[in-house]
Amino acid sequence: MKIRILKNPVTRKRFLRFKSMKRAYLSLWIICILYGLSLFSEVICSNVPLYVKYNGRSYFPVITYYSENEFTGTGRQTRPNYRLLNISEPFAENPDNFMIFPLIPFSPFESIDPRAIAIPDEVELKLTRVPQIGTVDILQDFTIVRTQSIDFFFNEPKNVLNGENLEKYFSMPDSIKESIAVRFANQGAFFSEFTIQDHSGNNILASLATFRPRKKPPGKIRVTFKEIISSSSPSESIKFDRSLKPDSNGNSIWYQITEDEKQVLINYVQARFKHSVENYPILIDHRQHVASFNKEEVRFPYPPVKDHLMGIDGAGRDVLARIIYGLRISLTFGLMLVGCSMLIGVMAGAVQGYYAGKLDITAQRLIEIWSALPFLYVMILMGSIYGRSFSLLLICYGLFNWVGISYYIRAEFLSLRKRPFVEAAKCMGVPSYKIIFKHILPNAMVPVITFFPFFLVGAIGSLAALDYLGFGLPPPTPSWGELLFQAQQYRWAWWLILYPSLALFTVMLLGVFVGEGVRNAYDPKQYSRLQ
Repeated sequence: MKIRILKNPVTRKRFLRFKSMKRAYLSLWIICILYGLSLFSEVICSNVPLYVKYNGRSYFPVITYYSENEFTGTGRQTRPNYRLLNISEPFAENPDNFMIFPLIPFSPFESIDPRAIAIPDEVELKLTRVPQIGTVDILQDFTIVRTQSIDFFFNEPKNVLNGENLEKYFSMPDSIKESIAVRFANQGAFFSEFTIQDHSGNNILASLATFRPRKKPPGKIRVTFKEIISSSSPSESIKFDRSLKPDSNGNSIWYQITEDEKQVLINYVQARFKHSVENYPILIDHRQHVASFNKEEVRFPYPPVKDHLMGIDGAGRDVLARIIYGLRISLTFGLMLVGCSMLIGVMAGAVQGYYAGKLDITAQRLIEIWSALPFLYVMILMGSIYGRSFSLLLICYGLFNWVGISYYIRAEFLSLRKRPFVEAAKCMGVPSYKIIFKHILPNAMVPVITFFPFFLVGAIGSLAALDYLGFGLPPPTPSWGELLFQAQQYRWAWWLILYPSLALFTVMLLGVFVGEGVRNAYDPKQYSRLQ
């Protein structure tokens, strides 16, 4: 049995044209399925079980409220903590008593207990190589007169270096020679760095500090040498469990450390299991290293783990649950806003276009004045007076969102009001409201239908933007914009940026595909292109 609305040949032709556009038709089905599933969010993700079997009786907590007294007999009428109840003695020891939780057993309003997140109980010892730094004071002819911490670069005692020429040990490029000559000439120069080589071919970073002219030219210039550590010498990590045994292979740097230093590091590792410790400098194979002691701890927001596939937000709530509930809120808000806005816009535009004349001009001037009011300021004012809420946001937004569609309906009515079928209806004595709603409006609905998906996309994006700015839905309402606001606070929490943005992008893209298909279906030219 065919749907009644599809009995109209024009409507059926438009529907078949829309159906032939696979991308739009598939997008419509995806949005409908996602919204349909989100309407049953409590069945998909909740910390309340779907079904409880206790002492031979069946309970459905997801539908009906049960007090704690129902299961414990303590007389408390508060809602029980079903997770704790599930591991209690009556359920743990009796297999006939059990609970069935939703697929995602977390509520969007529930703060996760950090102890419930399984993390490895180990300390990571990270040994990071520190570059060697030394200084050399030279005369104008590059004679060394003073050194400090320079043994690493010359492989000779510093008392032997005094009086030697620096070029004996390094290949000095012309650029650094010119920069040194400028300083000896008592001319100003900025900080500069140069890469030089020793006679073994090793690269070393040489730098000259900023120089300002003095009363007398300087007698000596200081050159700072810094070791260049290649990326092929990364820091090494060694993991310790509670037994304090290192998890390392035979080629590890751990085996190059002296026994005394090993014991010091192990003492630091043991202390890190209890509290934080500072970094420890250590010399390994005549090279300076810094030992840091890292232990993973649960701090919110927390990255994705096995039970929380999209991570945890800053308040300890499951991001996947908040995205699913946020989908329901976003689409519900968008549908209600667009429906109300189009209803008001259609009525206003129909009255203006049908009666025209002074009524049309007066109403149009009033609408222009109304549309000039700053929506955001009005929203802030109303929110500060009445508090943020879903209904207030819907009303405030709806009072401004209808103006655009009224212009299109007004233009359609001005075009159709003088058509022969309208004049014939007037001559037959048909009341004006019947002419408006029965004769003209069905022929003027093309803008409403074609703009509906785009208005819906705009409403979803606007809600996310208002929540991001802090003027949208009140906390702790699940919202994509609120998750993006958290991402701004915790910029290292990539999951707070990726997943809400991906959800918002996907829904808006599907809406645009549907709108594109509807627009092409109502286009009298099935195949058209811009010239």
